[in-house]
Amino acid sequence: QAQLVESGGDLVQAGDSLRLSCTASGFGAGDLKMAWFRQAPGKEREGVGCLRRISGFTSLTDSVKGRFTISRDLAKNALYLQMKSLKTEDTAMYYCAATTSVGLGCRLRPDDYDHWGQGTQVTVSS
Repeated sequence: QAQLVESGGDLVQAGDSLRLSCTASGFGAGDLKMAWFRQAPGKEREGVGCLRRISGFTSLTDSVKGRFTISRDLAKNALYLQMKSLKTEDTAMYYCAATTSVGLGCRLRPDDYDHWGQGTQVTVSS
């Protein structure tokens, strides 16, 4: 059974860095579209970044460009989100998502993904 497990969330101060990890299992060796989404209380789920597992193609939402980096480790079946210069507005539950329906590139639309992790909480204090 395909599964995504996130880790790395924490309580940090504004300006700090944090790396989130997502371990994928049960998807086989084929290509995947993988993504990070986040959801703050009272707000809609927002796409942060996505990646194609085989090619390494990435896309980030504008609000995190220059601060966040999305990457993967093929050997570990892992997806990462390196976050720097964190702001209080980055506070949210962060979710890993994936799909084997790959198409072209990747998009930051929740409906594109059919597997989700349980989430990891990131809280940034001022």
